[in-house]
Amino acid sequence: MKKAGKRIGIIILVILLIVAAYLVYVMVSYHRLPDKLTLEVNRTGNQAAFEEDRQVEVGKYYWIMTYNIGFGAYRNDYSFFMDGGRSSWAKDEESVTAGICGMGDIVNTVNPDFVLMQEVDIDGTRSYHVNELELMNQFVTGYYYTFAENYDSPFLFFPPWEPHGANQAGIVTYSRSEITDTMRRSLPISQSFSRFLDLDRCYSISRIPLENGKSLCLYNVHLSAYGADASVRDGQLAMLYEDMKADYKEGNYIICGGDFNHNMKQTVIENTDEWAQPFPRESLPEGFRLAIDSAKAEDIEHNSCRDAGEPYQEGQTQTYTLDGFIVSDNVGVNYYTNMDWRYELSDHDPVLMQFMLLKSE
Repeated sequence: MKKAGKRIGIIILVILLIVAAYLVYVMVSYHRLPDKLTLEVNRTGNQAAFEEDRQVEVGKYYWIMTYNIGFGAYRNDYSFFMDGGRSSWAKDEESVTAGICGMGDIVNTVNPDFVLMQEVDIDGTRSYHVNELELMNQFVTGYYYTFAENYDSPFLFFPPWEPHGANQAGIVTYSRSEITDTMRRSLPISQSFSRFLDLDRCYSISRIPLENGKSLCLYNVHLSAYGADASVRDGQLAMLYEDMKADYKEGNYIICGGDFNHNMKQTVIENTDEWAQPFPRESLPEGFRLAIDSAKAEDIEHNSCRDAGEPYQEGQTQTYTLDGFIVSDNVGVNYYTNMDWRYELSDHDPVLMQFMLLKSE
């Protein structure tokens, strides 16, 4: 009995040492990218696609899309463990590839002038190491683009039945016109243990020069959802607003799009999930507005995101509009819609907007 007890004690000690070593590994490996990083600007497609650069002009209409592609994992039957669901990985490599190709085909068919994407994996356990940026670039051709990393985790042994693993992901901005100035800004995040599971939140700024000497400034954002208290959410918006106000003060045109992890509609939803609190319209700086407020009701009847805590069931699964755009008042909104793909390829559907840069009075 003594020998058995001793062996059990040794086994328990070994397990505790392994767990302790792993926790040290996670904490030592954890890092955040420095703030105010200049991003590299690249091109998609061959040189022929850029023989004539498209200069953005005041007084003309352009299309912009925002799309959270959910690292290629989310099909109708997919549920994510951090939402209370089952899965941590995509179904398989073929499913990831097919999903990215499907979403790339949507973008290619719509052919917008600008595209903002979130949750694009470049190397991840959860997405079977498919470089989704390279794959997407085969569809989104003839664009300048920037990639801002917002997730680079050590190997996570959570959940135990399907460890999330090590993953690198980011946000991508595509533009038909040349991007000449870029920056990645590091957002404030939770300092609790949840930061090891959440993204290294950031937004990117891509500036496109205009004929009048001003710039079209595209902000690509993915704000916090999991474990973020009100102070974190407020701090992220406050930081974002400061940069937007500075660009606006210079006479530039501002479009900020992405996944805000707030309910963008004015409709109040009872028993709202933590990650879908109403967007605080009262916090918007003077000279800015939510573009969705210019939309017709029938064009935004469909919501841009579903609850991923369970497989999607039409008419039963809770949905919200978390994706959209903030625009400065020198940007006119002509058309705005939440595109309806029934969440076939991602837990988010794309949002599409037609806009015009207005002439100064």
